[in-house]
Amino acid sequence: MSDFIPKGYTKQQITIRIDEQKLEKIDRIAAKFNLSRSAFVNQCIDYALSMMEIGKES
Repeated sequence: MSDFIPKGYTKQQITIRIDEQKLEKIDRIAAKFNLSRSAFVNQCIDYALSMMEIGKES
């Protein structure tokens, strides 16, 4: 196991409340693409943020 190099965790844990039907849909789509719920939600957020047009980027 000499190749193991621990790395820092760069994501922050948060809590959100989400409608049950949305969560079920998220879980179905994530499973379809063999992704964790977290990975899928992060990709959705990245996509939504990249598509937003709000003038100057914050």
